Amino acid sequence: MLMRTDPFRELDRLTRQMFNGNGTLAYPAAMPMDAWREGDSFVVEFDLPGVDPGAIDLDVERNVVTVRAERPVRQDTGDMIAAERARGTFSRQLVLGDNLDTERIDAGYDAGVLTLRIPVAEQAKPRKIEISTGDSGRQAINT
Repeated sequence: MLMRTDPFRELDRLTRQMFNGNGTLAYPAAMPMDAWREGDSFVVEFDLPGVDPGAIDLDVERNVVTVRAERPVRQDTGDMIAAERARGTFSRQLVLGDNLDTERIDAGYDAGVLTLRIPVAEQAKPRKIEISTGDSGRQAINT
């Protein structure tokens, strides 16, 4: 059997356990995400398996979106064999460009994935501008 290990991942895990555990307020755990543009929307997905939807907090201030979530710490650990799943507080901030409409963000949570759909602002969408020429003819130019 071929076993692949990442010594840096193990070092990071041990460091987190020694300093403030697995994701406390002082050291939030990682929250993996994917982001892409889909038509007139910007889509972001965050992996939050095992997190109760009521423990997810989504805030928008100007053009900064902050996602916070909490997976409770196990109380009945017994004789723990492995503890690789981060517990505690998760936090992630995204700085959005001015071309996105933060007033109309749609958020959904399904199967451990938080999905944000952020529409492109109307003023950022491509449009045609008509210009006049000296001979009174009008011509459309795409921007």
